[in-house]
Amino acid sequence: MKPRRTLSIRPDPGGTVPDTAMVMAAGLGKRMRPLTATRPKPLVTVAGQPLLDHVFDRLRAAGIRRAVVNVHYLADALEAHILNHVTGIEVVISDERGRLMETGGGLIQARDLIGDRAFVVANADNLWVDGPSDTIRLLAAQWDDAAMDALLLMVPLARAHNHGGLGDFHLDARGRITGRRKPGRLAPFVYTGVQILSPRVLADWPEGPFSTMLFWQRAIAAGRGFGLVHQGLWFDVGTPAAIPRTEAMLTDA
Repeated sequence: MKPRRTLSIRPDPGGTVPDTAMVMAAGLGKRMRPLTATRPKPLVTVAGQPLLDHVFDRLRAAGIRRAVVNVHYLADALEAHILNHVTGIEVVISDERGRLMETGGGLIQARDLIGDRAFVVANADNLWVDGPSDTIRLLAAQWDDAAMDALLLMVPLARAHNHGGLGDFHLDARGRITGRRKPGRLAPFVYTGVQILSPRVLADWPEGPFSTMLFWQRAIAAGRGFGLVHQGLWFDVGTPAAIPRTEAMLTDA
């Protein structure tokens, strides 16, 4: 892969970047089989390094100092990789070996580790390329704690590379999420797996595993759910076939 071109001066969007990120790494990776028969999906290699390492590169670049990582499937392999390969950022493990809690339940299980301030959430199988400015810093610059409980990084459906879905959300001109995709219809924006959440949303949760969608629905209903449109590239690397396509597009970028 040829070296990526970089700007000598990158604009600073301002804003205070959260100290802590939650990295969601506990999934089973069923769509990525057979590659995940012997390794967790975050350790599948794309463009020369594991997906998890791509995420940590972005967290470090944004200035995040601490990450909580949840583990379940092949957890020992993930922990060993973090211990031996992740540097420059403090990592705390949220152990879900006993029971996979899904995304919402994973946040609840890790809530005491996350703390009481707004935090970044990033899926460990996520792969994105920044636009003119650092993506996480842009999210932080848009975050308004007085008005928001959730700020989701989204990409237009037409630029959601390798994504086979019909979209996730609708946004108004101010970036407020106005609704989810209706069955059988298209929605113009796809959630990328990156967001900022307020710990206020981590309340009144059900027993057992559940999706983060519960918290998003509450934020949207209260007018406190927002989206930011990603300025760079984003790739859905959910299947083995998506890997060479992603690598080819990164080479040409």
